[in-house]
Amino acid sequence: MGDAPYSVPPPSGSGMKNAILGGAIVALLAANVYLYLQLDHVKTDMAKFRESMLTEIANLRETSSVTNQTARRHLDSLKEELETTRRQASSMATQAKAEAMKKADQLQQQIEAEQKKVASQLTEVKESAGTANNRITEVSGDVTTVKSQLGTTQAELQKTVAELKKVTGDLGVQSGYIATNGKEISALKRLGERNIFEFNLGKTKEPQRVGDITMLLKKADPKRNKYTIEVMADDKQTEKKDRTVNEPVQFYVSKAKQPYEIVVNAVKKDQIVGYLATPKDQVARND
Repeated sequence: MGDAPYSVPPPSGSGMKNAILGGAIVALLAANVYLYLQLDHVKTDMAKFRESMLTEIANLRETSSVTNQTARRHLDSLKEELETTRRQASSMATQAKAEAMKKADQLQQQIEAEQKKVASQLTEVKESAGTANNRITEVSGDVTTVKSQLGTTQAELQKTVAELKKVTGDLGVQSGYIATNGKEISALKRLGERNIFEFNLGKTKEPQRVGDITMLLKKADPKRNKYTIEVMADDKQTEKKDRTVNEPVQFYVSKAKQPYEIVVNAVKKDQIVGYLATPKDQVARND
């Protein structure tokens, strides 16, 4: 079979070029909007978390202050009782004095225990406040990291898109952007201009489905980077003979005005690797 297309392709011109370029610009703008919305969401969450942590710290400090005041009043009361007991003991008989001194020792031990308890509570409050401050610092660092990652991702996407090329296909129609490796294929998918179906096609007896078409590898010549395939679409079979690596192989289907494109990035022994690109708008053509 020959390389005849299913129907006469629509003429290419500046209108089609402008439409493709416009689509790429719109896709990049959409990606930018999405990235900035994500960043704004992170900033909002950070503000809420910071406010919550500051409130918690304030509550801890207030609780600590009340607890500290109560404990100090208790300590003052115990100290006063201790002094009273000691004064009384000094004017008592020997036996009564011994009992008073014993009570004074008990009060002294109680005071020391209360002092340790207050010190422990103050330490816990300081540690909780320190943990909250550390968490705020960590979240601030996370926001900075996210901003950096978003900026890097955007820059990488723009750089990769700039490296993509537009090539005239075998039907004489200028293609969209052509990807030559996995990184560029990922960029095409993120642009969202066309549906991308990757394939790893081996030489088999039966055609293999890729997207909404089937393909059959007839010949693969790694030395010359050439291959021959049969494409089945709309119940019509077309042979694409001796095509080269990264050449847009084009054909039309009844439900799309723009052509489908097959791009093979690597030719191996009895195997080809590449992708099928189909238009997003599946609208029947008026032949």
